[in-house]
Amino acid sequence: MQTETVHVPLDGGRAYDILIGRGLLAGIGPRVAALNARAVAVVSDETVAAEYGEAVTASLAQASLRTALITVAPGEGSKSYAGFAQVCDGLIAHRIERGDLVLALGGGVVGDLAGFAAASLRRGVRFVQAPTTLLAQVDSSVGGKTGINSPHGKNLVGAFHQPSLVVADTASLDTLSLREMRAGYAEVAKYGLIDDPDFFAWCEANLAEIFSGGPAREAAVASCCRAKAGVVVRDEREDGERALLNLGHTFAHALERLTAYDSARLVHGEAVAIGLCLAFRFSARLGLCPGQDAGRVANHLAMAGLPTTLAQVPGGCGDADQLLDAMRQDKKVRDGALTFILARGIGKSFIAPGIDAGAVREFLVTELG
Repeated sequence: MQTETVHVPLDGGRAYDILIGRGLLAGIGPRVAALNARAVAVVSDETVAAEYGEAVTASLAQASLRTALITVAPGEGSKSYAGFAQVCDGLIAHRIERGDLVLALGGGVVGDLAGFAAASLRRGVRFVQAPTTLLAQVDSSVGGKTGINSPHGKNLVGAFHQPSLVVADTASLDTLSLREMRAGYAEVAKYGLIDDPDFFAWCEANLAEIFSGGPAREAAVASCCRAKAGVVVRDEREDGERALLNLGHTFAHALERLTAYDSARLVHGEAVAIGLCLAFRFSARLGLCPGQDAGRVANHLAMAGLPTTLAQVPGGCGDADQLLDAMRQDKKVRDGALTFILARGIGKSFIAPGIDAGAVREFLVTELG
C-alpha cells in the first residue's frame, strides 16, 4: 500500500499531515528532520521501545538528529502526575530545547503523556505522534488533546497542543494482541455511530478484514483520521461539535475511574465499547433512539469481541450512585449539570446538556440488574 496523507489545515502555521501506511517507522528520520529540529527525544513505554525503539532512534540518528530515548512503564498508570514528572525531567536532562522535538512512540497513553510534557516543557516544544495501536492511530494521536489522569477522574489535567506530524505505521498493528485490536476497534465503530451510518454499515461488512490486516484495515484508519481531522479544524478546542467525539465516553471514563485505571481489568477501548452501548440504550430508554438501533450497536461490538454491559466489567464497577458520582467529574459537566452525547439513531448523535441525574441513576440501576 502507498502512503496515504490526510492533511489537517489548521491556521496560524499549525497545519500538519497524518501519514498512513505500512513500514513508515523504519524511515521516520528524514520526515522528522524536515521539521528543522536538531534533537529529538523519543518517549515510549518499555514494551513498545523494545519492539521499535532501536529502529526509530537509528533512523533519526541517520538523519543527523541528536536522539534520546525516555521510557515509562506500560499501562494507564503512567498517565499520572508521577509519569508526567518522569518524562519532563527526562526531557530536561537530555537538554531538549524550544526548537527541538518530542516524538511520542506508542499508544494513547504515551501520546497523551508525551504530548502534555511537550506542551509544558519550556512553555511549549513541538512534538510528533508515532502511534502504534489502532486506538491511537484512529483517535488519540490526532487533534492535539494531551493530558494525564487525576485520582478524581480521567484526562482532567492537560492542554491542547497540536502535533507537527503524525506517522501511523499500520504494520505496527500486526504485533498487537487481539485484546488491543478489539479495544481500538471500539473507536473505529464510534465514528460511524456519531454521524456516518454508511461507514458503520461498511464496518459491519468488513469487520473480519479490519482485524485480519487486509486493505480494509488501512481504509478504516484513513477514514477515521479524515473524519477527526474535519472535526478538529471546525472545532479545535471542543467548544461545540468536537464534543460529539466523546460519544460513550461519559460512561467509559466513569468505569475507568471506578476500576482504578487497572488495565488488567479494563482498558480504555473496552470501557468505550460499554459506554457506546449504554449511550444508545439510554437514548432508547428516553425515547430518542429506536431500540433496534441500540441492539444493532451492541450486537456489532459483541461480534468484535468487546464487552457491551456493566456486568462484563471484571471485579465489578460499583453501584449506581458511585457511577453517577464519577460522571460528575466529566469534562463536559457545566454548572454541575451532566452533559451526555446521545443518539437519535445510528449516525445521528447529538449533544444533550442538562440531563436529569435521577433519570441517569434509574437507568444505571436497571443496567446493573
